[in-house]
Amino acid sequence: MVYPGLYARTAPDRPAVVMAAGGERVTYAQLDARSTQLARLLAARGLKVGDTVAILAENHPRYFEVYWAAKRSGLYLTAINRYLAPAEAAYIIEDSGTKALVTSAALAGTAAEAAAMVPGLGCRLILDGELAGFEPYEAALATQPATPLDDEPRGEVMLYSSGTTGRPKGIRRPLTGRSVDDPEGAGTSLLERAVFGMDETSVYLCPTPLYHAAGLQWSAGVHELGGTLVVLEKFDAEGMLAVIERERVSHTQVVPTMLVRVLKLPGERRLRYDLSSLRRVIHSAAPCPPDVKRAMIDWLGPIVDEYYASTEGAGLSYIGAADWLSHPGSVGRPLVGVPHVCADDGAELPAGEPGLLYFEQPAASFSYHGDPEKTRSSRHPVHPNWIAVGDVGYLDDEGYLYLTDRKSFMIISGGVNIYPAEIEACLVMHPLVADVAVFGLPDPEMGEYVHAVVQPAPGVAPSPELAEQLRAHARDALAHYKVPRVVSFRDELPRMPTGKLAKGVLHDEYRKDGS
Repeated sequence: MVYPGLYARTAPDRPAVVMAAGGERVTYAQLDARSTQLARLLAARGLKVGDTVAILAENHPRYFEVYWAAKRSGLYLTAINRYLAPAEAAYIIEDSGTKALVTSAALAGTAAEAAAMVPGLGCRLILDGELAGFEPYEAALATQPATPLDDEPRGEVMLYSSGTTGRPKGIRRPLTGRSVDDPEGAGTSLLERAVFGMDETSVYLCPTPLYHAAGLQWSAGVHELGGTLVVLEKFDAEGMLAVIERERVSHTQVVPTMLVRVLKLPGERRLRYDLSSLRRVIHSAAPCPPDVKRAMIDWLGPIVDEYYASTEGAGLSYIGAADWLSHPGSVGRPLVGVPHVCADDGAELPAGEPGLLYFEQPAASFSYHGDPEKTRSSRHPVHPNWIAVGDVGYLDDEGYLYLTDRKSFMIISGGVNIYPAEIEACLVMHPLVADVAVFGLPDPEMGEYVHAVVQPAPGVAPSPELAEQLRAHARDALAHYKVPRVVSFRDELPRMPTGKLAKGVLHDEYRKDGS
């Protein structure tokens, strides 16, 4: 079985969802019954197989009722970034063809404005309160029985790219036609079980927003396995350690920024928690500075694993801690897809030479919704089943993959390619640095120069002397042409709630200002 119905019968009282701060626990019996009621409600409101239901909410105990209602109804689920402005949310609602919108009292203002911009949006439900034009969620659910629909075709997620450059694009895959309880083609749980040893006894902590692809789909994979999902309402470095101790968390997935923030906690605070329940700490979503990874392994032991993937599902690689120590900086060998590193003209490059990363698949099954040109540009010019999502990297002689950066962030200075992620990794663990972003800015002679924007550590004042100290630190570790020509300072860098740096926004600001 690949949905909670099995565990509602075999372990009805087992917690399926635990809210870390709020303390609410949702059992498998409750999750199954309530997702069934919502599936029936959506059908009663006219939604048919292939239609879309969207959720605009914070990390909420009802989130997975909506997820599983869609998955057991043949619907697409679109999770909307809760931090979007109303017009941005309205764009996704309209672009995805949403027929039903579920929101919460915390997002009522955004939801009301967004819904008003989408004529014809039918079913609207609100959690935790009332809102003009929206039905109260609990009252609407109470009108439906908790008996499954006669037919439960498996739905899909339709998630949107982060939209840090241009409008976000929906990633849409065809429905399989399989039943929700067909074990063939199960989701993320296959990776969770086979690679990370997760099962029905696992307690998985999600510290990231649930609208994010990894947060949503890995959490749903826990339900496919029958484990317990612990949801952190908002990331806090020390708070996460306290939750791991209290809930006896066995697995968690983080982004490298979270690792940096945990490591920078004062030692007496970081080491006071009992983390012995942890079996795997998994990280993804961005390149991890090697010094950060090594420090985590030194602290927790060889349980810090990494995978590389994309929302598009182009391919997937994995590396365990022990393997990483002998191949530092690698994101591993492929588990899904065959990697190819290519030049701009599509020619394959030799080992050790960076280029645009493609993954070869038996069939390229996804498309960017409403954007055939972007879909076309993601395919190799000769091999249509080779897919690229914009990452640059290289393969070594043993077939291990290394990422250098996003192609859109690469700096070309004097004809030389420079990858900001390497420079950021050099600077971010400096004791006087809290956060850093590196990008290229126009230079009349060199084309671009290397510019670093630094958020100083708490209590550290920005100054020309600090800038020169950081440049000297970079000179000790990097080739001279990679050393930032300019280091400027900001009180805080713009990071998305997922932990990803909104570098496109920052770069555009500095480019516009000519700073």
